Amino acid sequence: MNEKIMNQNDVLEAMATTSAPNLGLDPRECIAPEPGDPCTIVIMGATGDLTARKLFPALFDLYLNDGLPDPFLIVGCGRTQLEDSGFRKKMKTALQTAGKLDSSKWTDFATALHYRVIDYDNLDSYQNLAESLRDLDTQYKTRGNRIFYVALPPALYPSVARLVGRAGLSIENTNGNGWSRIVIEKPFGTNLQTARELDRHIHEYFNEHQIFRIDHYLAKETVQNILIFRFANSLFEPIWNRRYVDYVSITATETLGVEHRAGYYEQAGILRDMFQNHMMQLLALTAMEPPSRFEADLVRDEKTKVFRALRPFPVENLPDFLVLGQYGSGTIDGLRVPAYREESGVHPDSLTPTFAMMKVFLDNWRWQGIPFYLTSGKRLAEKITEITVQFKTVPHSMFRHTLGEAIAANRLTLGIYPEEKITLTFQTKNPGARVCLRTVTMDFQYQQNYTGPLLDAYEKVLIDCMLGDQMLFWRQDGVERSWAFLTPILNECETCDNRDNMLHFYDSGSMGPQAIANFLKPENGA
Repeated sequence: MNEKIMNQNDVLEAMATTSAPNLGLDPRECIAPEPGDPCTIVIMGATGDLTARKLFPALFDLYLNDGLPDPFLIVGCGRTQLEDSGFRKKMKTALQTAGKLDSSKWTDFATALHYRVIDYDNLDSYQNLAESLRDLDTQYKTRGNRIFYVALPPALYPSVARLVGRAGLSIENTNGNGWSRIVIEKPFGTNLQTARELDRHIHEYFNEHQIFRIDHYLAKETVQNILIFRFANSLFEPIWNRRYVDYVSITATETLGVEHRAGYYEQAGILRDMFQNHMMQLLALTAMEPPSRFEADLVRDEKTKVFRALRPFPVENLPDFLVLGQYGSGTIDGLRVPAYREESGVHPDSLTPTFAMMKVFLDNWRWQGIPFYLTSGKRLAEKITEITVQFKTVPHSMFRHTLGEAIAANRLTLGIYPEEKITLTFQTKNPGARVCLRTVTMDFQYQQNYTGPLLDAYEKVLIDCMLGDQMLFWRQDGVERSWAFLTPILNECETCDNRDNMLHFYDSGSMGPQAIANFLKPENGA
């Protein structure tokens, strides 16, 4: 009788196969991890730009991919005088503009759309809304579960939250109400004091578990994949620390200018617009310790520890740790574009920064002494978001006398935009008799070998709101810690006598201010 003899590699492969779980899921099963409760999604600001461009296309896409609960309702609220039919027509136009309309599915979807006129500062208006929502709950059996998505300017957040609460709509599990959640977008205040004031207003009627503070960067697939990449693979975690990493660079740049947001941007600038939220969250995901379990509060605990570990910024020596810039005129995609000071709504002598590169340090065991470079800006050469981990060079070069050249260190890049990918560079020998090194790149495209539906950031955010999963949302202690770090920098930048000298101008379409070249020298403050 012949027996098949297995070699050592066959045995090891068989062991690995039998010990690994079966993860061959239908891609559609990953859209929503479990059936959501029936609910009503109430959009405050339903006739605005955010709803038309982001929220409604996301909701319709979820509907097409069975990502919405059954039953569900969408109730738009706004000052504009509309009937249900007018709102449905407006949303259909929004889907056509976004290229998202599936006419065969629209009629059924549209029956779930309703509209109510509301005065955002009038309690009677909210009480009428409450009565109407209860009637809809009874008719469509949505069990009193509601999400209040505040798609309005931040100045209205406190009054909307307060009046929703005063109308009895924040109360959970009594008087015909099920669960109640409120969703707000950044900015969460403009400094530490205003962030605390905003939180106090919202907490007057909502508990922390009811509050969902959105940072849509966190809902991007590659951003979520950072934790999986770090903590589900034994290859990289042992070297993800000060012993092997030289520096970390986190970049989020864009080619767009201030566009139609000049009024907001003149008050905010790049530090408030990008650093308090997006850049801090990317930093936390890159630097955090592994939580004991993959649960929302445990993950957010570890993020908050990163914010606590931020070394106080040396505001007395800003030039060595911060470069600020403002875009001038230039060329983007072959077209001439104006300078920031020439944009409509911008003061002609504005000192508002549109670019910042910041060097920060974390005073903890894992990252002591390792610089993190955070860079964001407008009107730059390319729109790109990525995290680069630059590893240290090998401690000894046995090729020194053979090659007569430096050996480039390994580099890992987590690409978030425009391509969601992971790349790793390393050294190999060129073919031939002579010993010559070349740098090669190992690529992984995030959508490689995936044929299922793709969720954009807002679709993922909406699913998590419906499921009550706060993993990808800010918690108030994290908001306050990030503002506590940035507020002294803002105070110094906005009140110091040499603000003119701190602001470096750069051409639109360039890589940013020339001052960053000196800033990146290793001996400069590292």
